[in-house]
Amino acid sequence: MDRHDKKMELLDSTPIPRALLAMGIPTMIGMLVNALYNLVDAYFVGGLGERQMGAIAVVYPLGQVVVGLGLLFGSGAASYISRSLGWGDEKKADEVASTALYSSVSIGAVFIVISVVFLDPILRLLGATESILPFACRYAGIYIVSCIFNVFNVTMNNIVTSEGAARTTMCALLLGAALNIVLDPLFIYGADLGVAGAAMATALSQAVSTCVYLRYILQKKSVFHFRVRDCTYTKEIMSEIFKIGIPTMVFQVLTSVSISLINNAAGRYGDAAIAGMGVVTRLISMGTLSVFGFIKGFQPIAGYSYGAERSDRLRQAIRTSILWSTVFCVAFGAALALFPEAIVACFVPRGQAASSVEMVRVGAASLRANGLSMMLFGFYTVYSSLFLALGKGREGFLLGACRQGICFIPVILFLPMAWGLNGVLYAQPIADVLAAVVTLAMAVPLHKKLNERTL
Repeated sequence: MDRHDKKMELLDSTPIPRALLAMGIPTMIGMLVNALYNLVDAYFVGGLGERQMGAIAVVYPLGQVVVGLGLLFGSGAASYISRSLGWGDEKKADEVASTALYSSVSIGAVFIVISVVFLDPILRLLGATESILPFACRYAGIYIVSCIFNVFNVTMNNIVTSEGAARTTMCALLLGAALNIVLDPLFIYGADLGVAGAAMATALSQAVSTCVYLRYILQKKSVFHFRVRDCTYTKEIMSEIFKIGIPTMVFQVLTSVSISLINNAAGRYGDAAIAGMGVVTRLISMGTLSVFGFIKGFQPIAGYSYGAERSDRLRQAIRTSILWSTVFCVAFGAALALFPEAIVACFVPRGQAASSVEMVRVGAASLRANGLSMMLFGFYTVYSSLFLALGKGREGFLLGACRQGICFIPVILFLPMAWGLNGVLYAQPIADVLAAVVTLAMAVPLHKKLNERTL
């Protein structure tokens, strides 16, 4: 059996638990380590001081918006590719993959140039104070340019996973993350480059991950060919990509907006509050990215099963994914909720323990609440991803926008007015609970329709 047949067997007939492990665990490990090197950045930069820690917290959402362009084309293409493979239309899947890859890199490059030109006002808008701004500019000037690699990587991540090659994604992410962990202390302290060193380490690491994907393409290991001549900008292909990709990108943009709103709200209480919330953001993202990684393995199975009208297999994949992701979220959330002070204290600038009491207090209070609400995240993510995998862009858009947008933005805008700093600390956990309620309300009718499709 050749590589192509093995990938199709994984989507079509491999028992669901084994298929989810084969598809989801490699991507989950890769994204977990990817999130880990964001934490490593925070750990080593934290040794420089609160202003430097605040700088990377401010720049983080801008990088996420750029990455959102990779998700726009990558996730949109992945959903359509999985369904096309389920229908047996491999030529269409090949055209979609090529169109998505070249489009994302081209548009990503344009967006990065605009971001660099208007970097100073953008950083101020994202919450940079006068004391944080010089460090944020130094970090972002390198980091944002290197995001072109990340746009490519995110697009390929989705496409490669959609064809059942999750191990390639894991290798690309692991290699980049391991290199970043090694380079951070060497550049930040060994070469005395400070926050610029952290940005350089990230840039080189992303470039190495890009090389892994390029090798995968050039050695023709993919089901797809990724040829420029296969780019097909028909109404059908573009509408299918955007139908799923736009909700995913909106989710990513809303994540950036939510972080910016937190930074702006926390900025009223000083640099220590921004630094503390920046640590919480990275810690929570470690858990959320791990779940997203696992669900990336679930999505192609769900899309393929739906396209092939294998409703029993689809329902089993949903049940198993909810169970496994919830078990992970409960364990991860409990660890954060039980030991918040000790965890946040790891990011205190060296020799500044006494002056960083407020940073630890703010971060620990928020981390405890976020850890508890994290336990609902698996349930929410399975369904927000499921709607997109089934090609239901409207429902996927609504649910994807709930946690960081529809539920979060009103809370973060108004709660601090009534509750002060506590309103900032507990805004996300409250939004998480509201999003879970909306998810339940949308999941019930979906299952009724899936049951009717079987009859």
